Amino acid sequence: MEEFEREIKEFLISTLSLEDISVEDIVSEEPLFDTGLGLDSIDSLEIGIGLQHKYGVKIDSNVDDVKLHFASVRNLAAFVAARRSA
Repeated sequence: MEEFEREIKEFLISTLSLEDISVEDIVSEEPLFDTGLGLDSIDSLEIGIGLQHKYGVKIDSNVDDVKLHFASVRNLAAFVAARRSA
């Protein structure tokens, strides 16, 4: 899973044009939004679109678990991995 978490970090950097951030700067367990990486709602939309294009994973924004899936790189990687294998 560590390798896929690294891939998700690279995906986030590329998708969100986080030019001043490296993969090593992102801690898998830290929050992606607010106090952690500092992403916002616009970033979440870009992530959702990017996940659909790159991994074929569609995010249903009406599902209560979306916040949980987007909470950290670790959660996001687990969510994408589960959806891809389903």
